[in-house]
Amino acid sequence: MVTKLAENENQGAPPHRSGFVAIVGRPNVGKSTLLNQFLGEKIAIVTPKPQTTRNRITGIRTTPNSQVVFLDTPGIHRTRSLMNRRMVEIALKTLKEVEGILWLLDAREGIRAEDEDIARILEESKVKALILLNKMDLISKGKLLPLMERCAALLPGREIIPISALKGENVALVLELAEKFLPEGPRYYPEGDLTDQTERFVASEIIREKIFLLTREEIPYGTAVTIDEFVEREEKNLIVIKATIHVDRESHKPILIGKKGAMLKEIGIRAREELESLLGCKLFLELFVKVQKGWTQDPNTLTELGL
Repeated sequence: MVTKLAENENQGAPPHRSGFVAIVGRPNVGKSTLLNQFLGEKIAIVTPKPQTTRNRITGIRTTPNSQVVFLDTPGIHRTRSLMNRRMVEIALKTLKEVEGILWLLDAREGIRAEDEDIARILEESKVKALILLNKMDLISKGKLLPLMERCAALLPGREIIPISALKGENVALVLELAEKFLPEGPRYYPEGDLTDQTERFVASEIIREKIFLLTREEIPYGTAVTIDEFVEREEKNLIVIKATIHVDRESHKPILIGKKGAMLKEIGIRAREELESLLGCKLFLELFVKVQKGWTQDPNTLTELGL
């Protein structure tokens, strides 16, 4: 009797769904903040500056009935530099590899030319999509309604949901609808995994985030971080990381180092504190600065950096 009851319960359970959902939009609309909100953990770095995300970031949300693999993409924008073109190519390629798309817009800033470009791309892709108007908490309802009408005209037939990625408003609804994009299928990743990014990659991204937060103007855009050494010393519960910050101009190096090394020290302290919290152990972090002129326009260097 117990066995038969269990069989009936299994027969009545909803089918397990799994698949990939891309988060797209122009730079600085809150894509990485939304990904972190979906997972309840910080997976993607976040700064107030546009074009912070350079690579595709994977975030995995697993429930008893589904596994949604979210892909946070670089901002889609009109580009001039080779690095930025590579970033946009990553985003556009992702659209061909997913079951659903979350198109995120900044409700406070309204519709821009780049948003119109994205709408045309999504219309041509034919992939199921939701339109998410982010930062709903920063705009009045009177301004929100005309914006929703404009979105409906740009990309007809898609559901439009005002949200706040930072505060989590309507995020549960988005998750529910995103699951419906997915076909029936097994899990791609073990339960408990939040990302497929390596610890080395996460370390380089957190260091780069601190550079974005602490330096000004064009300096963060001309920097890249590579991990030269990542050694776990289990007997001491310690990880030793040695990383190089690459700059494309000689004049940027002294600014990044700072007076008597103060800037580099502060970058290191902030990165180390966050990495210790994330990795759950003590960490020794050593940073170096290297001038690599023109790396943002060098195809080989960009390829080595995953761009």
